[in-house]
Amino acid sequence: MRSVIVSTAAVLLMLAGAPPALAEPPHKVPVAEGTGGAVATVDLDASKAAIAVLKKGGNAIDAAVAAGAVLGVTEPYSAGLAGGGFIVYYDAERRKVHTIDGRETAPKAMHAATFEGIPFEEAVTSGLSAGVPGAVAQWDLALRKFGTISLKQALQPAIEVASKGFVVDQTFAAQTEQNRARFKDFSSTAALYLPGGAPPAVGSVFRNPELAATYRELGRRGPDWLYGGQLGKEIVATVKQPPVVPGATRNVRPGLMEQSDLRAYRALLREPTHVDFQNLRVYGMAPPSSGGSTVGEALNILDSLPQLGLHEYLEASRLAFADRNKYVADVPGVPLKELLSDGFAKERACLVGTHAMAHPAAPGDPDGSYTSCEAPKGASTPTAGEGPETTHLVVADRWGNVVAYNLTIESTGGNGIVVPGRGFLLNNELTDFTFGPAPGDPNLPGPGKRPRSSMAPTIVFEHGKPVLAVGSPGGATIITTVLQILVNRFEWGMSLPEALAAPRASQRNSAQTQAEQAFLDAHRAELEARKHSFALTAEIGAATALEFVGRNRVQAVAEPTRRGGGSALVVKPSR
Repeated sequence: MRSVIVSTAAVLLMLAGAPPALAEPPHKVPVAEGTGGAVATVDLDASKAAIAVLKKGGNAIDAAVAAGAVLGVTEPYSAGLAGGGFIVYYDAERRKVHTIDGRETAPKAMHAATFEGIPFEEAVTSGLSAGVPGAVAQWDLALRKFGTISLKQALQPAIEVASKGFVVDQTFAAQTEQNRARFKDFSSTAALYLPGGAPPAVGSVFRNPELAATYRELGRRGPDWLYGGQLGKEIVATVKQPPVVPGATRNVRPGLMEQSDLRAYRALLREPTHVDFQNLRVYGMAPPSSGGSTVGEALNILDSLPQLGLHEYLEASRLAFADRNKYVADVPGVPLKELLSDGFAKERACLVGTHAMAHPAAPGDPDGSYTSCEAPKGASTPTAGEGPETTHLVVADRWGNVVAYNLTIESTGGNGIVVPGRGFLLNNELTDFTFGPAPGDPNLPGPGKRPRSSMAPTIVFEHGKPVLAVGSPGGATIITTVLQILVNRFEWGMSLPEALAAPRASQRNSAQTQAEQAFLDAHRAELEARKHSFALTAEIGAATALEFVGRNRVQAVAEPTRRGGGSALVVKPSR
């Protein structure tokens, strides 16, 4: 039986101070509890859209797609119809977990050396970084396979928000200001997001009639309008000839996307990953996401250790990232079964000592033969750069169906280019590939390939029933955020609001562990004595989660403060 380090858990506790549930909250609240269905997103308008769908008899998939489309309006720098994402879905009637891969793909003309020699920031703001969008195909597949309403119906809440507008908050204003220098270099982007040459003011109402019209036409014409129709032609034209403002000095490279790439795109149903942790079964997303494999491997390593404190959490994450970088990508033959095996976990766990291991940790050898505790001899592979944005939402409905959904356009503001007249930004997802030269790296670009992702939508089961769903934005810190929340909740006994509010640290096989100030204030001395080194970061992740708490009640939880705080709602609030 593992001996838990109680003092560490106790110091981590940060009470979220959940406000009482309101029937129709006038502003965002981070915690809500009740029956009939629940949702947590980063945005009140998106959460309201999901709840409205549930109240009208829609299911969790219907509500998730509706909320995702609204986030394309209110969180346009993190999500949108030109992006992609991953859905983990529990079908209560069939008692089965499904996943839907809506990850963007590289054009057929892309090859392993496409990004070599190009500065990362220059690659981001270009047509070259734009992957073939997957969101619309994913929405369509999810609704046809598991939903009860049409795409046209699911888009109606987003059309209303885009038409009537939403109130600009500090996060939206700050992210616009953060992008001002590049947004002003594209005529279509500047016209939409820099009216009068400046970001919209906090408290003003922001409308996007062009996006409303785009959603309306998409609902009428269906996905083929994008994957082979006029909207697709306009996306390709924008990628190949970005609307650079005359006189702008930015070097904006054209992209490689063709209409044939759009016609070839498919959203895919994939088998989920799963591991057993304590008496729980944890389901996640398989490659090209590294979320399910890396969270799962780290949990297995932790389950193999005699005690579990913050030192062990950081070391398990370090080792799992070493293996992620070496083996996991959109390539044939990812050794997923072995990476998630108990034998491999025990072989890796035996490397965890009393002090932080030397940087970088070498990858293990998931070969099926696990008999020794010798130090691995393989070379470490660096982590590719990933944008910190993305968004995540969770939904449960009255029938017990559950959705965990990560969606993204990659960096904050994607590639910075709005499709003229259409009201949405293009993604820069292809910068998630390793730039190279990096012989043997599985995440090098390739024709039709999906870049490796860290998105980790996760659903946890106990005795065959879902008990919790969770996910987060944050690039590669998504994995550690989800892992830390699960450890907080199930190992250190925090409530779900406490688990989300607790200060975070993220070790990704790097020389320094990124950590929030509150984490450093509480734990720096103890962990530096064990040879850990830290780099301060403002905040890590912006999670959303839900938990079934008995008697058909669900507790929905969002961040209390990170990224401006999130919005949790339920259909019938508890008194």
